[in-house]
Amino acid sequence: MAVLKNHPALETGQVSHSSLEIVVLHSEAKETVGALKMAADLASGLASVRLLAIQQVPYPLPLDAPPVSVEFLEKRFSNMTSEAGVDACIDIRLCRDARAVLESGLDSRAVIVIGGRRRWWPTAATRLARRLERLGHQVVFTN
Repeated sequence: MAVLKNHPALETGQVSHSSLEIVVLHSEAKETVGALKMAADLASGLASVRLLAIQQVPYPLPLDAPPVSVEFLEKRFSNMTSEAGVDACIDIRLCRDARAVLESGLDSRAVIVIGGRRRWWPTAATRLARRLERLGHQVVFTN
C-alpha cells in the first residue's frame, strides 16, 4: 500500500494521537464537499480534519503508477476542500484492497464523516457507514 499525504505532520509521522481527528471519507464529489462542510462544523477549531481518499490501483499496473495521476487527484481534492471552506489535510492512499486500508487508516478515536444519499435501499455509502459502526467507529452520515 502506498501512502501519499500532503500535510507536514503526517509526512513525518508526528501526529498527536491525543487530539481529536475528524476523517472525511471520499465518495462522490458533491457528497464529499457536503461531508467536508459537516466536518468543518463538527471540528469548529477543536479538531483536525483529514480527507481520506482511497484509490484502488488495478493489478496490471504497478502500485505507484495509478491510472489517474496523483497530482491530478491532489488538485481535485484541494479544490473540494476549498469549495467546502475547510482547512483539511489530504490523505491519498493507493492500494489494491480498500477494506484493508480502511481498517488500518482509521484511528479508533476518530470521528468519521461520510457523505451520501439516503435511500430506502442500502447504498454503498450507507453500507460502509454500517460496517464502520460495527467495527466500533463513531460515524456521522450526512445527506
